[in-house]
Amino acid sequence: MAGSVSMAQYTKALTPDSLKDKVIVLTGGANGIGASLVVYAVQNGASVCFGDVNTETGEEIAGTVNAASPSSPPRAVFVRTDVTSYDSVLGLFNKAMDVYGRVDHAVAGAGIVETGNIFDPALDMESIREPPPTKVLDVNLLGCLYTARIAAVYLRQNRPDPNSDRSILLVSSVAGFKESPGLFVYQASKHGVLGLMRAMRLYTYGSSSVHNIRVNCICPWMTTTGMVKGVQDSWIKAGLPMNSAMDVAMVTARVLGDRELNGTSMYVEGGRAWEIEGSLDRLEPMWLGESPSESLARGQEVLGKGMDWTK
Repeated sequence: MAGSVSMAQYTKALTPDSLKDKVIVLTGGANGIGASLVVYAVQNGASVCFGDVNTETGEEIAGTVNAASPSSPPRAVFVRTDVTSYDSVLGLFNKAMDVYGRVDHAVAGAGIVETGNIFDPALDMESIREPPPTKVLDVNLLGCLYTARIAAVYLRQNRPDPNSDRSILLVSSVAGFKESPGLFVYQASKHGVLGLMRAMRLYTYGSSSVHNIRVNCICPWMTTTGMVKGVQDSWIKAGLPMNSAMDVAMVTARVLGDRELNGTSMYVEGGRAWEIEGSLDRLEPMWLGESPSESLARGQEVLGKGMDWTK
């Protein structure tokens, strides 16, 4: 796992040139963490082409950012984007290429919280015949997969130096690795996002990869966005740490700008970040057992970067 941080709080600062003149494509940029990332990235010299289904708010954010940082082309461009539509996500990347000529980083940030209860105790032999809605899964996981797939091609365009830094960042959640009772579809989708990063991190990065694109994951804990209104008061009363949307955006920007990071998952709590993948790997012989861990490692060596699965 190239560039991972072993069992440590991630404290590397964003340097003045980390995002300077970089082009970022972002889904889910009209609210919460995404909106804060648009503002913070532009403040640190980047240009951001961002999408969301919330057209009014997205256009307002772009207008405010561009008024504060006037430039030609504009530093922030909004495109109405529905991440459950492949063509819509393509349109977002096409806009970035039209305006800026390349894409350096892509952030799959669009997400929604659980709606309803697919295990409702009131379900009976009649109501169970109606299939559950799939919107949460479609937005959180399918949209992420669409964004990563398209980014893996667009980030390779207009790249004269194959060693120039490009990356994909996927936004998961603490629910990506820790149980969240009641959030059945949300949790499954966020586990899927973390799994996607793990499947990509060897495949898309390194000198032997056609892509040579870093991929990392952000896993925020309780963050003061519209998603957590139902539990926010109880959380504050318990005195537990909370992230602001800007806290998570700042960690995200640091990961985007850190060329040493690939294949990491950053758990973000109270504005601080810890990398979890290195510890999972290092402690595997303890939680899995030494013998199966050794066997698993040999099997992983045989699988390599995963290039042979679809032959």
